[in-house]
Formats: sequence, C-alpha cells, structure tokens
Amino acid sequence: MATQAFQTNPELTAIAIGYKNRDVDLIADQVLPRIGKGSKKFSFTRYTAADAYTLPNTRVGRKSDPTMVDFGGVLVNDECVDWGLDDLVPNDEQEAWETSSKSAGVVSPLSKSTSLLTGLIQLDREVRVAGMVFNPANYIPAQQVTLSGTSQWSDFTNSNPVSAIMAGLDTMLVRANTLTFGQQTWTQLRQHPRIVQAIFGSATTAGVVTRAQLAELFEVKNILVGAGFVNTARRGQAAAYGRVWGKHCSALFISQDASDADQPTFGFTAGFGDKIAGTMPSSKGLRGGQVIRVGESVKEVIAAQECGFLWQNAVA
Repeated sequence: MATQAFQTNPELTAIAIGYKNRDVDLIADQVLPRIGKGSKKFSFTRYTAADAYTLPNTRVGRKSDPTMVDFGGVLVNDECVDWGLDDLVPNDEQEAWETSSKSAGVVSPLSKSTSLLTGLIQLDREVRVAGMVFNPANYIPAQQVTLSGTSQWSDFTNSNPVSAIMAGLDTMLVRANTLTFGQQTWTQLRQHPRIVQAIFGSATTAGVVTRAQLAELFEVKNILVGAGFVNTARRGQAAAYGRVWGKHCSALFISQDASDADQPTFGFTAGFGDKIAGTMPSSKGLRGGQVIRVGESVKEVIAAQECGFLWQNAVA
C-alpha cells in the first residue's frame, strides 16, 4: 500500500489517459484541441481582425518612407484550472480481489474506480465545451442566427438547410473547416430532402447521407457530432438524461496549431501536464482503504469569435 501522501500509479494513470467513451460520443478534444503541457499559466495574443483586412496606402514616393502600420495585439494572460474527483476503495475489497478474482481476469476495484472517475472527468469537460461552443455570446452578432418554426431544419417542407449553411459559411470572415452538430440536429439534417437531393443530384427525397458526403457538399474538412448524454437531475432524484450538445449547429475554423499567430482558431484548450491518476491511504472504514484521485489541469479558451457561425435551435 502507498505510504506517501499521494502516489501516482503508472497503471492507473494509463487508464486515466486511455479510457474514454466512443469517439462518436465525446468530441471536446476535437472542437477545442489541447495544446501545451509545460506551464499552468499561459498567455496568447488576440489581434484585431480589422488590422489584417484594412488596406493601407502601399505606394511609396521617390523620396518618402513607406506607410507605417501597427498591429494592435492584446496580450491575454490566463491559467489552467484543476479538475478532479476522488473515490474510496476499502482495503478489504482490494484484498478480496487479489486473493480470489485476480486470477479470473476480473478488473480490480482500483482500476474500475479509476475508469469510472475518468469517465466523469471527461463528461464534465464535454459539458463545459458544449456550453461554450453553443453559447451565442461567443459569436459576433453577424455570424449567428436563432431558428424557429418553419425555418428549423426539422421542418422538411419549408426549411432549406443547404442554403442556410452555405450562406452562413459565406458570411464568415474566416471560412469554417468544421461543422459541429448535436446528435439530434445531425439525425434530422442527414434525412432532410434538400440535403439528400443536393448530394445525390436527383429528385430523391428519401434516404440518409454520411458525414463524408456532407463534408464534401459544404467543402469542409470535418463533421463532428456530439452524441453524449448527461443526467440533468440532481443527485438522489430520478435520472433525467439529456444530450450534452443539444439541438444546435456551428461552423468553426479549428486550427491544430493555435500557436501560429498567422493561423486563427475559434478556440483551444490549454493544458498543464498530463492527466493524473493515483492513490493515497485512508483511515476510513474498519480496515482503511485507498483514495483514488483522477484529474487534469486545463482551461478552455474561445480565441477568435470571427472563426465561428452559430445556428441556435437548428431543429425543434
């Protein structure tokens, strides 16, 4: 058993790093990519978009100096936040596994606890990211719209998601390379007659399209669908499961290299170190136990609102 205050266990840490729900369920790491591990505090420069698009006088007289320009970047200082959970595994449960269940291939209580804690940490991050990506406050007014009634894409008769998405992409100052959907929005959109007709090029009004086909239609690199569930009821009440990503859609330009000042990105996740998992002894219970701790230090950042377009309430 561990004797120091907190002991990182390589086996448990491997579970914390590797365990996750299906890729189709959790998309936070793709929407706001992780960068950096070296420091808990970090900074980045936010430049004014107008500086890159306002054309100065570039003509130079025979004896004059070229026009002086200034790029007014603002240095933003921030810090990663610690996110973690604990669970207590009694020593007698672990010892029982070591004497009887270990040889049968049963997962140890310590490993099982680590996996479950990791899943909750990942789900919490997914909820945070979805809340940021689908928050109208994180988009400029000209690059967002709230759909209602016949304009919602669940209205197969009156709505036209093809023209709506193409118009949104053309509006963006930085054209998107990614479309992000909640599962409910994706289910409706991929069956929409206008989408089906645009992709299959015929009068066909029934069928479904794939992510690859939709990406080709709108000339984007990625189609991301958030399919995760979260229990919205308070602890102790009857479970009420809801989709983490709701009924919205966003078009985003996402750069994996957020450190490149010439390459904007809608957002990123700053990180400090790796995910951790380990144990510390506990005196609770008759025979004591091991406290399992799982966590990470990250901070999600919306860096460039001009790199996003939001369709809120895309389906009913």
